[in-house]
Amino acid sequence: MNFIFYGFVILVFASIILLVEAGYLWWHSRHSSEAKRLENRIRMMSAGGHGHERAVSILKQRELSASPLMTRLLLKVPRIHALDRWLIQSGLDWTVGKFIVLTACPPIVFVLIAQMVYIPIPAVVALVLVAAAFAPFRVHRAKIKRLKRLEAQLPEAADMMSRSLRAGHSFSTALGIVGDEMPEPIGGEFRTAFDEINFGVPLNEALGALASRVPISDLRYFVIAVLIQRESGGNLAEILGNISSLIRSRLALLGKVKALSAEGRLSAWILGLLPFGVALVISVINPGFINILWTDPAGLKLIGASAVMMVFGAVWMRKIIRIHV
Repeated sequence: MNFIFYGFVILVFASIILLVEAGYLWWHSRHSSEAKRLENRIRMMSAGGHGHERAVSILKQRELSASPLMTRLLLKVPRIHALDRWLIQSGLDWTVGKFIVLTACPPIVFVLIAQMVYIPIPAVVALVLVAAAFAPFRVHRAKIKRLKRLEAQLPEAADMMSRSLRAGHSFSTALGIVGDEMPEPIGGEFRTAFDEINFGVPLNEALGALASRVPISDLRYFVIAVLIQRESGGNLAEILGNISSLIRSRLALLGKVKALSAEGRLSAWILGLLPFGVALVISVINPGFINILWTDPAGLKLIGASAVMMVFGAVWMRKIIRIHV
């Protein structure tokens, strides 16, 4: 029974951390001042901010599900394309239908197992929450990993475009060269923009769609610089070279910051896991000493208060050691 309770406490703590993290990341990516400022700037530079709808209308549509019936049902769901764009940004070959199935089926399986085998209700709730969060967590981690690769490849892509422009190629041709020569994932994104231009999409709208598919600040600065150059003129090859140098310098500074904050991140992990480790060791050495925590009402209140304080402490330490460059 003790081990079941320990597992339940650990799962509840992990679920709370994942939910807080997901909520913070969602809010920061949608409602932060930086995201709003960049979106407004790109919308102002594009043709009234309505070009993306026309661009999509002449391109091949991505299916939301392998089943036509499920696709028609999903199209009635509001903001379903935002979910589809999130899956595209992760680089996984998941459709919206597959994502929904992978999110909904594991909790149902745990509920059915709980009907056949006795499992405490709190443990069932924790298992259901963890199972439901597994697919979104995997997509989120894949998206972060892919965006980091895109960010690392962007300076080389800007340098390649700069050399292509100096060699006499047009900007759209330089996009195609990057799409053909650079590895995934940045090669595929630039190739998509090049194909859109070949299909008749204006350059401003193709670049706006590229910035929408890849929500990276450096790439948005790249798009804004190109759009401003098209309006005001200037040496685009030199501009791209300067952008490449700036991105490399920022990534180098970011690496230095991560190295200097490594001790803080390690301390956060130790402080977060230490209470559970100590409780496990005490329960093995002297089970009667710690049993009072969940047999006495005051002990249960202490556990709840400690869990809330640990969550706030984890969020606070994360904000301290996570430095944006």
